[in-house]
Amino acid sequence: MDSQRIDKWLWAARFFKTRGLAGEAVIGGKVHVDGERVKPARGLRIGEVLRITRGHDVLEVVVRGFNEQRRPASEAQQLYEETEASRTRREAQAEQRRLLRDAMPRTDHRPDKRERRRIRKFLGKDEG
Repeated sequence: MDSQRIDKWLWAARFFKTRGLAGEAVIGGKVHVDGERVKPARGLRIGEVLRITRGHDVLEVVVRGFNEQRRPASEAQQLYEETEASRTRREAQAEQRRLLRDAMPRTDHRPDKRERRRIRKFLGKDEG
């Protein structure tokens, strides 16, 4: 096998849970091959570089193989190789999100009725 549909490969490589979700991501512009938007039926070849956007993460992977079926994750990881630049960028962004989350104020409980009234009054949404 020298090529495979991109939606099927994304599904087999476990980037998306279903082929339908993989196809929607491709149609929605979340997947680029060598810098270009593609359609789900496009043939994917070994050595091509994919840019996959999933939530906050943007992955750049090089296609290393194909698989007709969805196999275990350990086998699916052999179908691609993430570029070093992509890995470092993704880890740096994850660390930045973690630091921002830790900096946000949190309470140890939900506000009670009196506190909710004070919050609404402070926000200017007090009705009475």
